[in-house]
Amino acid sequence: MTLSAWPELLRISALFTVPGDALAGAAAEGARFSRSTAYAIGASLCLYEAGMALNDWADREEDARDRPHRPIPSGRIGAGAALGASVALTGAGLALASRAGGRALGVSVALAATVWSYDLYWKHTPAGPAAMAAARSLDLLLGAASTGPVTRRALVPAALLGAHTYAVTTVSRHETQGGSVRAPLAALAATALISAWGLRPHTPGPQSPDGLDFAHVGSYAQVQNGRDQQNQARPAIEDMRPKVAYGGSGGSPRHAAEPQSVTAGRGGVGAVVRAAATPATLATVAYLATTTPPYLHAALNPSPPLTQRAVGGGIRAMIPLQAALAARAGAVGTAVALSALVPVARKLARKVSPT
Repeated sequence: MTLSAWPELLRISALFTVPGDALAGAAAEGARFSRSTAYAIGASLCLYEAGMALNDWADREEDARDRPHRPIPSGRIGAGAALGASVALTGAGLALASRAGGRALGVSVALAATVWSYDLYWKHTPAGPAAMAAARSLDLLLGAASTGPVTRRALVPAALLGAHTYAVTTVSRHETQGGSVRAPLAALAATALISAWGLRPHTPGPQSPDGLDFAHVGSYAQVQNGRDQQNQARPAIEDMRPKVAYGGSGGSPRHAAEPQSVTAGRGGVGAVVRAAATPATLATVAYLATTTPPYLHAALNPSPPLTQRAVGGGIRAMIPLQAALAARAGAVGTAVALSALVPVARKLARKVSPT
C-alpha cells in the first residue's frame, strides 16, 4: 500500500466543493456559523470521502479495464483497505452529525444510505444521476438541519444544487468512453436555467443589527444603503420641480431647472450598476464561466479527455454556485469565503484529478 495514493483515491481536489453545501444550507435558514454548523461540515466531509473510497472499491473491476492507473487496480491500495476506509469514514460522519443535533443526524443517515446505495447499485442504472443529485441536496439540508427545523427556505437551494449535480453526473457517465453530445448540451441548458435564477433581481430580507456577524452583514448593509439612497433622492426630487425665479427688468417669472436633476440621473445609473454587481450576481457569473466553456467543448468534440475536463469543471463550479446561494440568502461573508476556495481547488486539480 502506498500512502501517496490515498489523496488520489479520495480525490482531495474535489474536497473543497463540500463545505459550501452545509454553509449554504445554514445560510438559507438565516443562521450564523456555529459549532453545530462546523460539526455538519465535518460530517459532510467524512461522508463525501466515504463515498469516494467506496466508489473505487465498487468499480475496481471496471477500472482495471478502463483506468488501470487508479489506486486499487494498480495495486497501490488494497481493495480491503479502501472498503475499510469507507466504513470508518461513514461511522465518523454519523458521529459528527450526532453532535450537530438529532435533526442533523437523521439527515446524515439518509445521506449515508444514499451514498452507499448509489455506489453499490444505482450508479450503473438510469436512476444514477438522480441518486447522486439527491445526495448533494441532502448534504445541503444537513447544514440546514444543524440550525434547527428545516424549512422551505432551504428547499430551493437544495433543488438547484441537486439539478447541477444531476447534469454533471449525466456527463460523467461518458467520461471514459466519450461519444455523447446530448449530455453536455443538456448540462449547458441546466446551467442556463440555474444561472437565470441566480441573476434575477432579489431583495434579501433585512437582518437584525443586533449581534451581526460577518456572514450576515451584507444583507443588512444593502437594506440600510437602500434607505440612505431614498433619503438622498428626496432633495433631488424637490429640485426637479419647476421653481419660480425673477430676472430681467420686467421681473417676469421664469421656470428654471436646477443642475441637481442631472446629478440625480447620474446617481440612478450608478445605483443600477451597483445593483448589478452584487455578490450573488458575481458568484453566478463565476459559475457560468466555470461550466460553460468545458461543456461547450465536450459538446463540440465528445472525446474522453474533453468529457473528463467538462466533468472536472462541473465539479469545481459547485463552489461558485454555493457562494451564489449563500449570497442570495444574505450571507455575503460566507459567499466571499467560499469564493476564495476556487483558485485553491483549481490549483490542486492540476495535481490530483477530481474525477
